[in-house]
Amino acid sequence: MIETKRLIIREIESTETDLNALNTLLSDKEVNKYLPWYPMKDINDTKKFYKEHIKPYYKENDGYYFVICLKENNHLIGYIAASGSESHDFGYGLQKEHWGKGIVTEASEAVIDFLKIQGWAFITATHDIDNIGSGKVMQKNGMSYNYSYKEQWQPKDIKVTFRMYQLNFDENQDRVYMEYWDKYPEHFIEDL
Repeated sequence: MIETKRLIIREIESTETDLNALNTLLSDKEVNKYLPWYPMKDINDTKKFYKEHIKPYYKENDGYYFVICLKENNHLIGYIAASGSESHDFGYGLQKEHWGKGIVTEASEAVIDFLKIQGWAFITATHDIDNIGSGKVMQKNGMSYNYSYKEQWQPKDIKVTFRMYQLNFDENQDRVYMEYWDKYPEHFIEDL
């Protein structure tokens, strides 16, 4: 468990309380607009999502999946995931009533500090160019823009332009993760 001034950041529990709160988050169309999956239809969809996409983080030690909770009630309001894959992809989601309060930035700072202690060399994060708020969180957490690319995003099957950010924790400040650049032929560097 990680604590900040306002937050508790912890592993998700397979309790009714956590899964119902996760369902509230993952079923909201506005929250999920820029996430790779469709909004959950009901609690059964959320339980299946938990089993297939969240539980493996814990079973296979394949990175970290934390939930963001307010200290006042330890109630799940969001999440932060850091993939153990080669990209070390860093992502987050938050219930919309908590947007604009610096919660994801605060939680991200704490998780980034945790990842440094775990010996991670870097993280990457991508955001849809239309999701300006997500890009601002990346910038506030010290991540640097490297390049953009266009992808036919699945399962939604829509063309999306992503910006790829990276934060190196070690002395290799010139390291740039190039998989997305190499994988997608439509790639470029924007003048931000």
